[in-house]
Amino acid sequence: MKGLTDIPGISVGHSSDYDGLTGCTAILCERGAVAGGEIRGFATGTAEWDLLSPYHVTERIHAVVFAGGSAFGLEAAAGVRRYLGHKGIGVETTSGRIPLVVSGILYDLSIGKSSAHPTREMGEAAAAAATDKAVAEGNIGAGTGATIGKILGMKSAMKSGLGSFTVELGGGVLVSALAVVNAMGDVIDPSSGKVIAGVRGPLNTAEIMKRGAGGTLVNQNTTLVVVATNAALTKVDANRLAHVAQLGMARTINPLNTTSDGDLVIAMSVEDRKASIDTLGVAASEAVAESILRAVRLASTLGGVPGLKK
Repeated sequence: MKGLTDIPGISVGHSSDYDGLTGCTAILCERGAVAGGEIRGFATGTAEWDLLSPYHVTERIHAVVFAGGSAFGLEAAAGVRRYLGHKGIGVETTSGRIPLVVSGILYDLSIGKSSAHPTREMGEAAAAAATDKAVAEGNIGAGTGATIGKILGMKSAMKSGLGSFTVELGGGVLVSALAVVNAMGDVIDPSSGKVIAGVRGPLNTAEIMKRGAGGTLVNQNTTLVVVATNAALTKVDANRLAHVAQLGMARTINPLNTTSDGDLVIAMSVEDRKASIDTLGVAASEAVAESILRAVRLASTLGGVPGLKK
């Protein structure tokens, strides 16, 4: 399986700055996708999030952009919008087509150069590089500067990145996820219950917090997730799928949804295959959990921060 690009009509492209250690990822759905989203973190940075609301008149979006650089990284979405606009992709208006692009950012300014953040040009390059081939994972795109286990600061953190995974259901229905993991907490393998990556030391993040041994928490963490399916969804159902998909985060990250994390999930639907929202939710949770595990297992050491991949 290829990851998120297993879903027909979805392409993924990355742009990475390995000098500044930041980057962005463009997830394109040029034919449009019904979408919904849910935010459970408390330190989130987004743009055009209201497009995902069932109350918004917009029925489809055309891209999702994840980027490093904290709030500066929101600029990358402008490049994706410009790229799609030049291709004539977007919602029809009396004066032309306007691409609808939702974006979310993560804080990676502590690992590389704090002056480096994704630009409009990087966003445009990521969109131009988008392909339906297997999703590139690890230290790439928005995952370039991602780290985890930061409760004691970067000196005890580990490298994370970007991962993607697909679950296949009956009748040709597919549910896939892409996750960029920049959490404050640790990543846990649900099959064993053991921490596989996170804060380096004798105690895990939760134990450090309970003992009051951690430093002051700062709003520099988040996990960003896209879930996509080739099953038909309404906007209400897409929001329900984003809600249930959060369970994949809960299985693999602890602590989660803290006041210093900006955790979010965006769910997208293309094509018109049939499946119940409950079945899709089960598959989405699994796809998210596996994507998160892949994000840390495929991240190699970078910027002096050790990763699991050798």
